[in-house]
Amino acid sequence: MGKPTGFLEYERRPIPDRDPLERIKDWKEIHEEFDESKLREQGSRCMDCGTPYCHTGMTLSNMASGCPVNNLIPEWNDLVYHGKWREALDRLHKTNNFPEFTGRVCPAPCEGSCVLGVIEPPVTIKSIECSIIDKGFAEGWVTACPPRERSGKKVAVVGSGPAGLAAADQLNKAGHSVTVFERADRIGGLLVYGIPNMKLDKEVVQRRVDLLTEEGIEFVVSTEIGKDLPAKQLVDGFDAVVLCCGATKPRDLPVEGRELNGVHFAMEFLTRNTQGLLELKDVTAFETAAKEKDVVVIGGGDTGTDCVGTSMRHGCRSVTQLEIMPRPPDERATDNPWPEWPKVYNMDYGQEEAKEVFGSDPRQYLTATKKFLGDDEGNLRALLIHEIEWKQENGRFSPVEVSGSEREIPAQLAFLAMGFLGPEDIIAEELGLARDTRSNVEAEYGKFSTNVDGIFAAGDMRRGQSLIVWPINEGRAAARECDRFLMGETSLP
Repeated sequence: MGKPTGFLEYERRPIPDRDPLERIKDWKEIHEEFDESKLREQGSRCMDCGTPYCHTGMTLSNMASGCPVNNLIPEWNDLVYHGKWREALDRLHKTNNFPEFTGRVCPAPCEGSCVLGVIEPPVTIKSIECSIIDKGFAEGWVTACPPRERSGKKVAVVGSGPAGLAAADQLNKAGHSVTVFERADRIGGLLVYGIPNMKLDKEVVQRRVDLLTEEGIEFVVSTEIGKDLPAKQLVDGFDAVVLCCGATKPRDLPVEGRELNGVHFAMEFLTRNTQGLLELKDVTAFETAAKEKDVVVIGGGDTGTDCVGTSMRHGCRSVTQLEIMPRPPDERATDNPWPEWPKVYNMDYGQEEAKEVFGSDPRQYLTATKKFLGDDEGNLRALLIHEIEWKQENGRFSPVEVSGSEREIPAQLAFLAMGFLGPEDIIAEELGLARDTRSNVEAEYGKFSTNVDGIFAAGDMRRGQSLIVWPINEGRAAARECDRFLMGETSLP
């Protein structure tokens, strides 16, 4: 422990964000540069706890507590404080294949379980993690390391999101010849088309993909397994298959008016927006989607926030975000103790931007949509919404409409951001894979093998929609079990 009094001497100062009124003018990442000396001060706030919950990766009350990839957080915090950045990078890469992704878009359950957070604001773990890997690339420390020998085994990985890339990276390190199949035109899955550029610049993703390519991984894009290439043919052509296809089936809202022009799944909007940005290299042809329109986002999670932030950059006339749950408290409730994930009120980047422009948080809590209202030409013109209250019946809470609370709000665009129901069916059905009650591919955590010999499943396809760190955790672990299947033993962590 380098500075025993660091947490007493320095206040929490994460990497600052750019001014909301400035950042909505472009698609660059929202964060500013941060002085190295300040980062070292932040590293010194880590108390080197006897029991550091930050890297436990437990699940408490169905939420992540601590880091699911078990980052060695106290170690690299201390190394940063001492200015030993390259050693900190080595520690970081021991557990996390892609800290440049998690350091930008992970919600940081590690900080929610930081021991210092019991009495003071927690250590800025996420900021330090991102700074370590960014410095590593800037200094040229992150270089390609192809395996010295090849095993002669071939593995197909289906899906190039965090789980697929992590599995491919680990299997390649073990010496197997790895081919990653992606149905989109670019590698990265939701890292590319699900997360907007202002949160994760696509050049950051491509930089890692280029590195993996240099290390020997083959990437095949614009190829959907089960359609462009039969899944059975893939199984026959490889010694093992790891399925990391995500949970991409969106939750719909089947109410009157759903068919109106202007009602879209959130991912359609975000995908088209990023495609336009990448293909056109400017913001003129695609950013008019929400320009001068009243936008309503249905859903209060990260995807909903991304729709808010994207609409702000389009120049929307107004934006409203409907959340069926109640407003969280400002501080932890008694039934949400540390080290659980703190369910407290905060504004993410999208809400901050909307408040700066329109004067208030765009979220309306305990509110549901009754119907979409259209004009004579079949275009969305408004939403009929109502307030709800949660009532318990037969041991379950259900939303009940508050009588007399109906009202219309204007909208020419509505985005459904209510989460995902599970993986798409085509591969599982073709291969006869067992499914659980939530339609996820059945594969025991820790083993990741499906009911079909030689086929493994990991990430959201196996566990359902989750944080970015869980797919990385599962991709790494599935690679270990796949390696064991192929070789009879494994040296992968």
